[in-house]
Amino acid sequence: MPLPTDEKLLALSKDLLDQFDALFGLHPGFRPAHAKGVMLSGTFAPAPEASKLTSAAHIVRESTPVLVRFSNSTGLPTIPDTDGNADPRGMAIRFMLAEHTHTDIVSHSTDGFPTHTGGEFLEFLRAVAASNGATEHPTPVEAFLGSHPAALAFVQTPKPAPTSFARETYFGVTAMKFTNADGASRFGRYRILPQAGNEFLDDAAKAAKPENYLMDEIAERLKSAPVKFDISVQLAEDGDTVDDATIHWPETRTLHPLGTVTLDKVLEDGPHQAQHIIFDPIPRVEGIEPSDDPLLELRAAIYLLSGRRRRSAPAV
Repeated sequence: MPLPTDEKLLALSKDLLDQFDALFGLHPGFRPAHAKGVMLSGTFAPAPEASKLTSAAHIVRESTPVLVRFSNSTGLPTIPDTDGNADPRGMAIRFMLAEHTHTDIVSHSTDGFPTHTGGEFLEFLRAVAASNGATEHPTPVEAFLGSHPAALAFVQTPKPAPTSFARETYFGVTAMKFTNADGASRFGRYRILPQAGNEFLDDAAKAAKPENYLMDEIAERLKSAPVKFDISVQLAEDGDTVDDATIHWPETRTLHPLGTVTLDKVLEDGPHQAQHIIFDPIPRVEGIEPSDDPLLELRAAIYLLSGRRRRSAPAV
């Protein structure tokens, strides 16, 4: 995956990476965001009706191996799973199509994103940093949220801690364009639903949990049975905005089944795998294309820059 040639995009990517470093410190070998996580392996099986939506390679074959990484928010590798800043949680899926050929889904547990553009997101992060220790109101972040209603809505969205990574729903941030073998296209956003159902902790129950309860629980759970998630695509309708991650579509929109991920193992070399794998928010597979959402190219560039830096660090 090459770096973008757009100098402005590359400069913004580096500025955002620097700002993450300023917020969370430098932790060689770890991601600047979603630093703490766990790697698992399993398989993906497409739903019977999935080929009506897309002709992508993992949809037209019986089964595809997957790697999955669950994670906490922030760039802190040791953040307690019980810390409120650990939400939203992340779920990244890599579909292993062939040697050196793959496509990914990058999702998190809150529907949407705080800003429409990368420039606004940089403003947001800088406002957060400038508010650390501030005593006068409005603080910089309060001023930013007051003038950016989408960011305020994202921040105020309840983010309860799940009892397990396997009991959480995950959302694709940006819309994709799905095209089937007949050439018919629809825009949609990924939604990943746990077959075990959602289950969350109240404040008292969360406070009683150990700091690594999510990382430990998923490994213990897999000793009894595989963990399964159903992947669907929430389909946009005519008139829906498909290039702005801050805009939600009505819940009445159709959820088109795509398939089921079955996870059966926590990787023994998970830290090594996590240090080297670079998930890509752009699908780069025939049958699924990126929308024109400006966050996509930017996120891909940041992931690549931080991934190369992570790979060059000593083994974690």
